[in-house]
Amino acid sequence: MQRYFVAPEQFVGQRVTIGGDDAHHLQRVMRAEPGDQLIVCDGNGRTALASIASLAKTEVVADIVREVEESREADVDIWIAQSLPKGDKLETVIQKGTELGASRFIPFESERTVAYYDGKKEEKKLERWRKIAKEAAEQAHRSRLPVIEAPCGWKRLLEAAGQADLALICYEKQDEKSLRSLLREWAQTEGAAQTGTVLVIVGPEGGFAEREIREAAEADCRPVSLGRRILRTETAALVALSCILYETGEMGG
Repeated sequence: MQRYFVAPEQFVGQRVTIGGDDAHHLQRVMRAEPGDQLIVCDGNGRTALASIASLAKTEVVADIVREVEESREADVDIWIAQSLPKGDKLETVIQKGTELGASRFIPFESERTVAYYDGKKEEKKLERWRKIAKEAAEQAHRSRLPVIEAPCGWKRLLEAAGQADLALICYEKQDEKSLRSLLREWAQTEGAAQTGTVLVIVGPEGGFAEREIREAAEADCRPVSLGRRILRTETAALVALSCILYETGEMGG
């Protein structure tokens, strides 16, 4: 069944209004008709089964049939902090990371960031990233939309790290602590049922400078290895996310 995310204010009483590209998709692609049913979500956890009442040129109005209780979100909030990569790699991280279950994406600039970030185009970039996340969340049948933050600097990222229960920084020269062992230590310390926040910081194509690793450690970020092979920056983010989900029981770990 088709799923659409709408703003909370589009729910009014027992009706919900779907506009924009979603209304166009329903009418032109799905050939929807009155009486057809669909799932609508407000992006904050509310999910409802709705029946189309009317279709107009720019909007579709549906009646709420019933609220839907579902458990599709990970118990652990996983934040992906990704140093801005070249090309459309960040779009890949956001799309696939959303499908897997990440709850927040924090793009940032670090010392060896190669990609040029144009602050004047920030709003347009954010709009595209959020659209990608929305479509990925719909495809994955999620009930919440991940937060996509505006790009920030290194110092601001380290401040954000203090908000997480566990902050990890992927570092290819870390050969003492694997992601698996560190997560299991955390689980034993905090208890088997994990419901906290884990931040994963992934560097740019050229990796982190040693100064950044020292500063991250001073901010209580734990350097961690993702194995003996050197991964591309976009691969590292998705591998770390998958491993965390597995080790915290989301995928049967």
